[in-house]
Amino acid sequence: MKQRKLGINGLTVSAIGLGCMGMSQSYPPFPDKNESIRFIRESVELGETFYDTSEVYGVYANEELVGEALEPCRNQAVIATKFGWDIKDGRVNGLDSSPAAIRRAVEGSLKRLRTDRIDLYYQHRVDPKVPIEEAAQTMKELVQEGKILHWGLSEPGVQTIRRANAVFPVTAVQSEYSMWYRKPEQEVLPVLEELGIGFVPFSPLGKGFLTGTVAKDMEFADNDIRHSIPRFNDPENLAANQAVAEAVKSFALQRNITPAQLALAWLLAQKPWIVPIPGTKKISRLRENIGAADVVLAQQDLCEINRILSGLPVAGGRYSEAQERMTGI
Repeated sequence: MKQRKLGINGLTVSAIGLGCMGMSQSYPPFPDKNESIRFIRESVELGETFYDTSEVYGVYANEELVGEALEPCRNQAVIATKFGWDIKDGRVNGLDSSPAAIRRAVEGSLKRLRTDRIDLYYQHRVDPKVPIEEAAQTMKELVQEGKILHWGLSEPGVQTIRRANAVFPVTAVQSEYSMWYRKPEQEVLPVLEELGIGFVPFSPLGKGFLTGTVAKDMEFADNDIRHSIPRFNDPENLAANQAVAEAVKSFALQRNITPAQLALAWLLAQKPWIVPIPGTKKISRLRENIGAADVVLAQQDLCEINRILSGLPVAGGRYSEAQERMTGI
């Protein structure tokens, strides 16, 4: 597996990471725990080194899974997890990035992940009640104490990125980015390039849509995250967006690669400090995704893709209104 540097702060990871959330929440059905452990360990054998989880995924369950899976090969893995939630008695009650809450969170994550350090520790959502400078200062202290090695932000606005980085250098920002959600190109990516911060796109396959496997009449279970997303839960939007999936499929077939590989290779071609983290639970899909790291798109290909996508407007929001209000702060 090819390696990439996430920005200028010394963190090197596999060019394709693994988003682990779907093994515990958001994308049912969920595998048996032992099956997931075997899956993650096989991904290590295939060359992946970058694993993304959070305390809130399955409310601790995903961290426990990732920790157990990677314990025998901990030194081969870069583990990213996230803080920022008010969790009591197994219930999420909103956001809390106060210094005391962060310290409680990091101790819990270290224990569940069965490790003595967290390689990359993200604030999962910006907490409007706590100045970002306080969170950044706490991150600085945790690095000095050796509990975390790097820190980052998930779905922040550009002013938050600047303010945070001024207190203590941010290694990576994580946000949604794909062929059918390109908003980060407008403001976030230029700021990250200016400051030397890496970018980690989640949902790089459009929550499965860009693979061409989401039919226009597909219905989603109540516990599937797509059940709450306008792009998926509105039949008119889902039908209208099929043109995007078909265009991606057609372009990929002409180059003897899969739609997923095209979508991931396109992201990798945008900047050398971008590392997508597609989620999957199937070895066949894992191998397919890893193969995208070896796909080279010519400049002519990229221009043609942009031309095609510019003529295909996307119908519907990428989040519910409540979810969207928590981003870009």
